[in-house]
Amino acid sequence: MKIFIILFTVFAFLASDAKALTYSDDEEFKIARLQYRGGGDWYTTPTALTNLINYAKDHIPLALSPEYDDVHIGSSDIHDYPFLYLTGHGNIDVNTAELDNLRQYLENGGFLYVDDDYGLDEFVRPILKDIFPDEEFVELPHDHPIYSNVFEFPDGRPPKVHEHDGKPPQAFGIHRDGRLVVLYTYESNPADGWAYDKHDNPEEIVEAALRFGVNLLVYAFTSER
Repeated sequence: MKIFIILFTVFAFLASDAKALTYSDDEEFKIARLQYRGGGDWYTTPTALTNLINYAKDHIPLALSPEYDDVHIGSSDIHDYPFLYLTGHGNIDVNTAELDNLRQYLENGGFLYVDDDYGLDEFVRPILKDIFPDEEFVELPHDHPIYSNVFEFPDGRPPKVHEHDGKPPQAFGIHRDGRLVVLYTYESNPADGWAYDKHDNPEEIVEAALRFGVNLLVYAFTSER
């Protein structure tokens, strides 16, 4: 497993409500989308990550490749990426070896973001809880840095992109040794906002989703490993 040490300096733009990041290495790195078995559509909204990456690179100096990879949850290749993204609408089937692979990835410095694209929740929650059974699966507090590290979300919640069941948007986390290693957004669906070329969302919703994605990337790459 590669240990990703990406150093950033955070400073405020004059006359701006955002912050900028500089990094210590010019080498670009990639993020990846997780493939899984079980019939769920892991491949949904393929432009979501591409659009988020482009938006992030336009707003902060981030050494991020404009392309992402697809990698299977059971592959040793997941250890080559500092950030994994998982989404879908249906069933996920994970065996013991795949779960162990993901657990090792997270213990060695990786970060997993899961976005419920509606219909994923009942299948993914048990898997997330099985990764580290001794750790709590808890909602992030409203003052968590992910809501303010670059762009401000004064309500302390992820953006509400799609209504789904009409419940409030929530972000849940799993910590390991004090570090947030898994983030799960429910009744929020930021990735559908990132896929603005597929979904007809209002401009302000798209912008909020993309801003949340930037905060997410920045947090994942700057949190202590």
